[in-house]
Amino acid sequence: MRRWAALVTVAGVVVTAVLLTGCGRSPDVPPSPPSGAAKAAVGWGFTHTQYSADRGTDRATGRAARLLSADPMPQNQHIMGWGARNPEPSPGRYDFTDLDRRIALIRRTGGTPVLTLCCSPDWMKGGAAGHTDWSALEKAPAPEHYADFAALAGKIARRYPDVRHFIVWNEFKGFFDDSRGRWNSEGYTRLYNLVHRELKKANPANQVGGPYLVMDSHVPGDENHPSAWKGPWGSVDQRTLDAFRYWNRHKAGADFVVVDGSSYSTDDRYAPDPFAATRKFADVGHRLREETGLPLWWAEWYVETADGRSGWSERERTAVQAAALIEMAAGGATSGFYWNPQNEGADCPGCLWRSTELADGGGELPMMDLLSRFARAFPPGTRPRQPAIAADDRARVRALADDRTTLVVNTTDRRITATVDGRAVPLAGYGVRWIARR
Repeated sequence: MRRWAALVTVAGVVVTAVLLTGCGRSPDVPPSPPSGAAKAAVGWGFTHTQYSADRGTDRATGRAARLLSADPMPQNQHIMGWGARNPEPSPGRYDFTDLDRRIALIRRTGGTPVLTLCCSPDWMKGGAAGHTDWSALEKAPAPEHYADFAALAGKIARRYPDVRHFIVWNEFKGFFDDSRGRWNSEGYTRLYNLVHRELKKANPANQVGGPYLVMDSHVPGDENHPSAWKGPWGSVDQRTLDAFRYWNRHKAGADFVVVDGSSYSTDDRYAPDPFAATRKFADVGHRLREETGLPLWWAEWYVETADGRSGWSERERTAVQAAALIEMAAGGATSGFYWNPQNEGADCPGCLWRSTELADGGGELPMMDLLSRFARAFPPGTRPRQPAIAADDRARVRALADDRTTLVVNTTDRRITATVDGRAVPLAGYGVRWIARR
């Protein structure tokens, strides 16, 4: 998750919900899928964040629920933070109130539920039992509590037996070793292996993936930890690759590999430009697939820096996002989760729907239209291909196709007519078009 995004449910919240013993099943549990029915690829969807469609005015939440039900997609939720309170405030005392509500929303709207197993209760990382310090959310559990976190993961898996897909931790949070200037891949992998074992013990059909590293990169000419994973956009930080390779060599097992990243560099630069920089997703994806042989997920992806300098219109923003989706699919990704930045107000660039805190909220926004169409057009099992683009158009057009649909994106702010697979395609400036194939 980007460092600027909201991290927690409410800072300093007093937990007033009933603390559950966790002995029973979550309410309204649908029948579990048959053993072995889960697939490693779930398709394209989004992550619920601090504010989502489970809270707000009745009309707005109803409108958002209808929107989500119309085109069900995979929906990801963290177990603590990002809309969920501390699930185990004290050892053996559980509070699944918020998590129950989020899972209920996913079930009600027909989404495929995914759980990201992050973050950990305070008592697992040096804090006081019964207290939640939200400023310490990103601390990793202490090594002596890795097994406790794994046990919590197993308990959650049993509470929601219809959930079959689990991501272990988030962005190596708390696992950077400042004294050695590198990631503590050994600690993360130990935690991952314990969690993997507990999840498979809960149900062998559970699908488990990691390491959820950020594919940090530096622009060409920046020799800050360069690596052989490079392109016109720059190179991936070697320390990230070292951590990834350690996990890959020492993991107990994995059903998919999951990472996140941005098209821009660690110092918020694009190379050569915002559209061309999205090629990073394809180049890195190919490398990850080559080294692991596993289905590839992007747990998060970003194309716009958070400093407010872009000044993009929603049309331009959506076009760059469309280019990123094309590149992720071209790199072999089968699944991805858009980090939905919903907030409480009307101004929300890049959001999927209008804030459900507003009386007229819950309605579809441009990014939702793009994401839902992409999910329908390129579900798991399809083989997207690069359509033929006329030589004169290659610098200004991005495209992706399968047997039924072609997605075409104009990367310029001018109206053009491009030739794609021999067909003339008129495009508005930053236009995104879906074309049914004959």
